[in-house]
Amino acid sequence: MDGGIAGDSDSSGMDRIARRKSSHVDIVLRENIDYKKSAGFDMYELNHCALPEVDFGDIDTTVKFYSHKFSAPILVSSMTGGFDRAAKINSAMAELCRERNIGMGVGSQRQALDNDDYLESFRVVRKVGKGIFVMGNIGAAQVASGFALKRVRDIVDMVEADALAIHLNALQEFIQPEGERNFRGVLKGIDKLVRVLDIPVIVKETGAGIGVREAKQLIGVGVSAIDVSGAGGTSWAAIETVRRDDRRVGMKFWNWGIPTTDALIKINALPSRRKFKLISSGGVRDGLDVAKSVALGADLCAAAQPFLKAFNNGGTVGLIKEFDNWVEELKGAMFLTGSRNLSMLKRAEIVRISS
Repeated sequence: MDGGIAGDSDSSGMDRIARRKSSHVDIVLRENIDYKKSAGFDMYELNHCALPEVDFGDIDTTVKFYSHKFSAPILVSSMTGGFDRAAKINSAMAELCRERNIGMGVGSQRQALDNDDYLESFRVVRKVGKGIFVMGNIGAAQVASGFALKRVRDIVDMVEADALAIHLNALQEFIQPEGERNFRGVLKGIDKLVRVLDIPVIVKETGAGIGVREAKQLIGVGVSAIDVSGAGGTSWAAIETVRRDDRRVGMKFWNWGIPTTDALIKINALPSRRKFKLISSGGVRDGLDVAKSVALGADLCAAAQPFLKAFNNGGTVGLIKEFDNWVEELKGAMFLTGSRNLSMLKRAEIVRISS
């Protein structure tokens, strides 16, 4: 499969939501929409072990995530779906996940329930990614509005999801010109879905981070995994600011959020930590960031922008090469800390080198 996904289609026939989804991808690929503050990975360093007593060839990067065994603690984060080019993107991501035995999340699926024009852009994930871990996706605003249970189950069935992600995107909705700003009832809605669905419910932010108070609330209603999705990577406030005519307010909130490492460390320290899985995302840009995340307490790491750009620049071959580089970097960090597996990496010494 070739790359070249940016701006290669006519959006005149798309519906409003499809055009917005398409513009999001174009903005990510063409604009500098990263936070102007750090996710925190540059502030930490894994201590070098001069006597690792490890055979590099024996290093084991596998991890069990629910009933699936991943080859590495990496998830292709919820990315896209719902417009013409999304099927091509999601097909490539699913191919990577199948070839390298990792998991994948799809973008928000709500639109596909109201308009089946782009249904295939979601279904292709399961068609191509036979046997992989697939995470469905619904927004907090829909959960707050009392989205019918049947519609949630339709979302799950659409991609034969192994888990459902509920994405918290209050910052994005606030800045987005068409944003849905009513978040009253989100926790109650999450509680209901946890109780009635027969698959795990994962709650993820979209780049602004999750704090300790909110983490406690989510664990209290039975959420089985939290993706901190902290500040320092892609700024959705920035993406939506680019889409606005008047950018004043958006510019003020470009850097709003909790840095990824801060969120990781604080949530990992919760007394209830054994009750849930912890996912690191937000500014995870390579295998070394993955290694640091694990050492800071993460069970898994997720990323979207680096893989989207790798596919755009080099097609599926470039995408797989990018992933393989991440794994080589992760294994290098494990080798140089004397960590034969991820359990040992979690115990590796990591120090803060900058304030």
